[in-house]
Amino acid sequence: MNAIWDICIRRPVFTAMLVLAPIVLGIASYTRLGVELFPNVDVPVVAITTTLRGASVDETEASVTKPIEEAVNTVSGIDEMRSTTKEGFSQIVVGFKLEKNGDVAAQEIRDKMGLVLSQLPPGTDPPKVEKFNLDAAPIMTIVVSGKRSLREMTEIAKKQFKEDIEGNVYGVGAVVLVGGQQRAVNVTVDPTKLEGSNLTVFDVKKALAEQNQEQPGGRVDQGDREQTLRTDARLKAVADFCDVIVGVRNGHATRLSEVGRVEDGIEEPRTLSRLDGDTAVALIVQKQSGGNTVKVAEAVKERLKVIRANLPPDVRVETIRDQSVFIKGSIDEVKFHLLLAAGLVSAVLLLFIRNWRTTVIAALAVPTSIIGTFALMDLMGFSLNNMTLLGLILAVGIVIDDAVVVLENVVRHMEQYGSTPWEAASKATKEISLAVVATTLSLVVVFAPIAFMTGQVGRFFNSFGFVVGFSILLSMVISFTLTPMLCARFLKPIRANTQQQPSHADALHDEEHTRGFWGFITRLYVGLLGWCLGGWAGWRRWLVILAAAVCFFSTPVLVQMVGTDFVPKDDQSEFEVAMSLPAGYSLAEADAACQEVEARLAKVKGVTNVFTTIGETNGRQAKGQGDVTKVLIYCRMVDLHHRDFPQKDAMADARVVLADYPDFRATVQEVKLFSSSAFKNVQVELALMGPDGDKLDEYAAAMVAKMRAKPEFTDVDTNAAARSPELQVRMLRQRAADVGVSPQAVSATLGILIGGEPVSKWKEPGMPDLYDVWLRANLPNRDSREAVERLSVPSSKGDPVRLSSVATVEYARGPAAIERYNRQRTVSVTANLAPGAVLGKELPWIADEVKG
Repeated sequence: MNAIWDICIRRPVFTAMLVLAPIVLGIASYTRLGVELFPNVDVPVVAITTTLRGASVDETEASVTKPIEEAVNTVSGIDEMRSTTKEGFSQIVVGFKLEKNGDVAAQEIRDKMGLVLSQLPPGTDPPKVEKFNLDAAPIMTIVVSGKRSLREMTEIAKKQFKEDIEGNVYGVGAVVLVGGQQRAVNVTVDPTKLEGSNLTVFDVKKALAEQNQEQPGGRVDQGDREQTLRTDARLKAVADFCDVIVGVRNGHATRLSEVGRVEDGIEEPRTLSRLDGDTAVALIVQKQSGGNTVKVAEAVKERLKVIRANLPPDVRVETIRDQSVFIKGSIDEVKFHLLLAAGLVSAVLLLFIRNWRTTVIAALAVPTSIIGTFALMDLMGFSLNNMTLLGLILAVGIVIDDAVVVLENVVRHMEQYGSTPWEAASKATKEISLAVVATTLSLVVVFAPIAFMTGQVGRFFNSFGFVVGFSILLSMVISFTLTPMLCARFLKPIRANTQQQPSHADALHDEEHTRGFWGFITRLYVGLLGWCLGGWAGWRRWLVILAAAVCFFSTPVLVQMVGTDFVPKDDQSEFEVAMSLPAGYSLAEADAACQEVEARLAKVKGVTNVFTTIGETNGRQAKGQGDVTKVLIYCRMVDLHHRDFPQKDAMADARVVLADYPDFRATVQEVKLFSSSAFKNVQVELALMGPDGDKLDEYAAAMVAKMRAKPEFTDVDTNAAARSPELQVRMLRQRAADVGVSPQAVSATLGILIGGEPVSKWKEPGMPDLYDVWLRANLPNRDSREAVERLSVPSSKGDPVRLSSVATVEYARGPAAIERYNRQRTVSVTANLAPGAVLGKELPWIADEVKG
């Protein structure tokens, strides 16, 4: 039976087709591979977000967070459970053991949410379950601004950008609108006039819901024809709301215009965005899972060109954040080094072989092995990312080894035995085949464990191991097929060397090999080798062995000096400033406070654009809700190639600016590589747990003081002692019972009059959109404690009564947020590392301090 190399030598066309098959598949697969910064890692983390409009932090924790935690805790495979509770907002992040499938975990959580819905208080929005997906994240931010009103700019951004991009760009999952003013119909009532008309706010709510609706009425059967019956009671114009009858008392019909007023306005804004000092509307583009970040971003940019052509000239559109730019630059740099490595390997081969024919034959193993590996990557769902491309770079220097071994043995047969290239290719390949297989498998065995590593690091590196291992195996196939065929057909016959000495030793002393540049390289190498092998009693040999031993045993010491980290810190030409403003700030106050900071950050060296968002930007908050004390300032810098200083210097200057604002809890941080609400954008986070909250605050303060004293830490902060001012309504139960006022009626009344509530929908004739109809008390009746006390609440025994008759309103301070870890309250300490500091070196110190 003929060996594969014999068949390939005799059948060059068959060999060419055999080698071209993986190349063609690789080229076709390359065009379909996604381009990402990191591999798409299945991290079994699930986030559960729930909102309860108007509820306090303590109430949300007791009635929402705890019941959901109790229900979720029965799911198998949970490793840790974290929760953050804010006013009317609860988010629980459940981390599973790595062996758990993320999709299965998310589905099990959804099943539990279906069972716990009945336990949640009335008015709670259904929980939203989000599986953390590294591959479905925000990829770019588009800013729309102009000299028009913000409400008009919001309509333009929504209709001409958001809906257009979501519907026409393949790969876009969602577009979140931030900082806009949504149109709404605002109905503001005067509680005093309501009381005078013997009406309550519930009468107004009921009237608006009942008298502004459209309902189907079935079909009118006319024998051979039928018609659809529809009751259209929708109000056609905003002014028509004024004529809505909200109640009839003593034969008098009270219209809405008699107890309040109606305005075609906007929803109460809880977010704000600004670009370089100008108010703007931001659109955060999120791609679908499995999409190609670079291709999706390019498709969005192409669509923006079409949209811009139809915009008024005064509307400005700018892409302020584009993750694909950094990814493309990073991947292009890795691709360049891949080509550079292939070129250097071929050059080194030529340097030592000194024959262009043999160099070409051996070097062909590099592109054939690397390109064919793209087919495997496509088959296994890998993408072009830093891990897979680094694996290919490493493989460049390895895949050529098998071809060189076979080629060298073929040349040896031609030199020593005078064999023809055809005979030498067959005999030499057969002779060396077992050694080639052994060498290849030994390399595969080295990288196979990486491909099957477990743990978080293994999730990132398994594609690296598969890519290197497959390319090495493919190189062995090339060395047994393409290399022998090319040797048999392209090498020139060599005159046999009949001396007893090996031909290589003769070649080293041959005059032809000791002239010119090649002669210099040869003499240098032979001289160095002779020196290492010579010496009295072989002492130089022992010196070489000693040097090798010193290098080997110094490796652990060098590793400790270098330090360890998870992800390298790259200069992305961008950074963020995350700020927490003092509790109790309104949106207007937060806006005014940020303008000065923005102006100073814009003057930091290298900064070209400053983009600010105030409030929650994840799109999960209920309407009219959201923390307006959270600020994120994005600073874009001059490209790395056009400045002579690193990004960390600009970040240090930003910290100097923020030091002048001690009331703002600010952190200067790099832009998140993993965008998800499930993770905080900090490098160090400590969770202190215990039953005594005061002790936890004390320990957290001590830990903060110690970490701030170390220059290796920056942006040290804690969530301890964060309190928000509030008004607490305390029921006088006996008085309330005497007049028939229930706590539920008080809570519901205040929720509408103070917080506001959407009670209906209004549709403008001829337009497709529905707008919320908000009901709320007018401002003079909800701007102070005294105004709240004057409000009337419904009574089951007759006329409405004043709130001050059945309850007291007191000033208090409640927690701004409550964090829990594994169902216990916790206090967090967070920090980032200073330039030059390494996480692996600081973790032992942190562990010792916590134990102490």
